[in-house]
Amino acid sequence: MALTKNTAFSFNDNIIEAGENATFDLTIGQLYTHTPIVMTAHVYNGKYAGPVIFISAAVHGDELNGIEIIKRFLRLPTLKRIRGTIIAIPIVNVLGVVHGTRYLPDRRDLNRCFPGSKKGSLASRMAYTFMNQIVAYCDYGIDLHTGAIHRQNLPQIRANLDSDAMEDLAMAFDVPLIVDSGLNTGTLRKAAAKKNIPVITYEAGEALRFDELGIRGGVNGIVKVLRHLDMLPKLRKKKTNPDTVIAVQNQWVRAPESGIFHTALKLGAHVAKGQVLGNIYSPYEEVETPIKSPHSGLIIGKTNLPLVHGGDAVLHIAKVEEPGLAKAKVKAFAKKHSSAGVTKRRR
Repeated sequence: MALTKNTAFSFNDNIIEAGENATFDLTIGQLYTHTPIVMTAHVYNGKYAGPVIFISAAVHGDELNGIEIIKRFLRLPTLKRIRGTIIAIPIVNVLGVVHGTRYLPDRRDLNRCFPGSKKGSLASRMAYTFMNQIVAYCDYGIDLHTGAIHRQNLPQIRANLDSDAMEDLAMAFDVPLIVDSGLNTGTLRKAAAKKNIPVITYEAGEALRFDELGIRGGVNGIVKVLRHLDMLPKLRKKKTNPDTVIAVQNQWVRAPESGIFHTALKLGAHVAKGQVLGNIYSPYEEVETPIKSPHSGLIIGKTNLPLVHGGDAVLHIAKVEEPGLAKAKVKAFAKKHSSAGVTKRRR
């Protein structure tokens, strides 16, 4: 395939020549002391023409995995071969990261405030800036997330699979599971979709923690999406990994009563309908209450906090049509991105 020379990329009144990269600080507000709050964007403009994609992390300020994923991704030598343009934003919710919280100081969830407003709340103004100074330049987007505090997610992609192109984009990331997730009001995905910009969300790990498996899988997934979009050269070797499976249904199983929750099940485990998932017991009595699975499926999320109230979500189960394939995919993903797997490939 003949490659077309790229042109200079105009980014918020800044020019990045083909084959160059630059870092910009976008002002998104200020502290009480008038100290500016800035969102840093790294722009890589390839030598050859191609799509423009944004890669964002920490829209929720306590979800740190994506920050590390972007850092490692930007260090890859293969970025010198990029076609098109990458805009990488390691920290979107700057104030949330500073305070180690999901939310902004105005107690709003940034990912429920898109597309935002120039004269709205603090969260709304930040969303407006992100949409107009980042997303508006792009053809695609990858948004990096983790589970909430005390909740851990199996590496997965969430996307609205309303078209073959969107499904292909999600499949390209090559994680164990894809959750067909609708477009909720106020989310970055929905605001981008209204501008015909496909965005997929990568979920892996837990808030306020690094998850090495999820980080390595995230870096690898981004590279695979770029190859899918012809922003990086495709590999010649044939694909040998099992295909990613799509969840046809997903449901959080909730604690029937308060107590201490114990389970031996791990993320990625396959469970059968009616199987005992774990038990809730009182620290003062001998009685234990079993929790049974409402359907067969794959555990894609779990609480890491043993203390639960009645109604708390404890395990997230996704129903899949091909359990055997799902099990094989989880195993292959873990093997590829584990420390042992990385060491073995480097020899």
